[in-house]
Amino acid sequence: MDHPRCKFGERVYANTPNATLVIAALRATGLLIDHFSARPGELWCMVGGNDSGLDVLCDLLAGEQQPLDAECLTLPPQLGLLTFKQQQSIFEAELRKDDTDFLNRLDPGTPARAFLRDIEAHREQIALFHLEDLLDRGFRQLSSGQARKLCILQQITLGVDFLVLENPFEGLDQGSCRELDRCLTRLRDRGLGLLVLVNNAVDIPSGSTHLGLLAEGRLRVQGAAATVREEVLAALARQRPLFHVRVDELRQERHRTVPLTGDSLISLHQGFARYGEVEVFSGLELLINRGDHTLITGPNGCGKSTLLQILIGDHPFCYNNDLTVFGRKRGSGESIWELKRQMGIVSADLHRNHRVAGSALAIVLSGLFDTIGLYDAPSAAQQELGKRWLARLGLAAKAVKAFRTLSYGEQRLLLLARALIKMPQLLVLDEPTQGLDESNRLALLDFLAEVATEHLATIVYVSHRQDEYRDFFIQQINFHPQSTDPLP
Repeated sequence: MDHPRCKFGERVYANTPNATLVIAALRATGLLIDHFSARPGELWCMVGGNDSGLDVLCDLLAGEQQPLDAECLTLPPQLGLLTFKQQQSIFEAELRKDDTDFLNRLDPGTPARAFLRDIEAHREQIALFHLEDLLDRGFRQLSSGQARKLCILQQITLGVDFLVLENPFEGLDQGSCRELDRCLTRLRDRGLGLLVLVNNAVDIPSGSTHLGLLAEGRLRVQGAAATVREEVLAALARQRPLFHVRVDELRQERHRTVPLTGDSLISLHQGFARYGEVEVFSGLELLINRGDHTLITGPNGCGKSTLLQILIGDHPFCYNNDLTVFGRKRGSGESIWELKRQMGIVSADLHRNHRVAGSALAIVLSGLFDTIGLYDAPSAAQQELGKRWLARLGLAAKAVKAFRTLSYGEQRLLLLARALIKMPQLLVLDEPTQGLDESNRLALLDFLAEVATEHLATIVYVSHRQDEYRDFFIQQINFHPQSTDPLP
């Protein structure tokens, strides 16, 4: 097939036969693709690590980056696309429309149904995602997993003929992952073209007709899934992580901070939360002593993140509950900043709220000040510590790069460093491996196991993934939803 050569930096939209996506002789910063095409009725899964170039491909398809040169970059005219960056843009747009201060009550945000077209024609998909009872709820009332499912459905209901999804299974509970997997297969069978980009082998859709492997910015393998699957899986198994932290170094740094004191870190008696008339959870008894590494599990929207927000003081119900943190009863005049100095936090909410300008190094250093963004001048010793953490992440070369320009996985690694840089008493990690490839995810979990063994911190960990349930967890809280209503 002959393709018109692109002008420098130009994307070509052409009515290719059957809405085919075609890439030929493409060169971009961090990515080279000699040839690639995906046709209607095909479900392509492109797999790659955090430094493979997957994020560059996403940016090119979304028009957020232009190729340096290309023989052809031809996109289907009705292209649907959802990336982490696009979901972040939706979240920020909702924040700009927040009228809570004017309404004198919580503004729930844009109703979920407003994101969808022709709801009656898509009842099957809406029911498959268990969102049928949530259509009148506001976007800001949805859990992060429910919001992700809504954004995926939004693209499906637009009537596109080709759909590109970046890591669509991230943040979804196991049931939702199975539902999305079935949905992708049904869309393929109806003649839709699909390109799914994932960082982990376990996220390859079961209905994939074709697989591709991106590594070191090159499309190394591509072909029919049955033919190339073993080659792709073997290459993924050989990946080396960016995350590489030596616990003995942290032990030395930990000794220069305030030592762990006291046994009880968190005590919650008859814990509860609700939004309006909707009860999230009630009667929860929680005691976390030093070394009681705690795993919290449960489906999307059941209250896991709400509980963590209460524990760390980011939810107003922290004052309504019988809650004691680090020996201080909440509401007794304690400073939230005193408490947060002893915490390291990673969550989807924290990630979304990092909308400020700042370099990779500045974001890591901000963990020493418990701020979103860096507003105090760090000392020379603090800057040196921040650079050591960047080296531990394999991101030393990106110290001055803007946080917002980095890939989602790199951003998540930086937020992990932000939480760990002060080696706090309590690590509160809400799905910390989102956006990480398998090698980095396993490296992080192995590191946390060493942290637990060395008694460097107590870990509170939220996860949907069964392969993240480790032996160092002393107790597990398994949440079950009180209702089908969405939760913030």
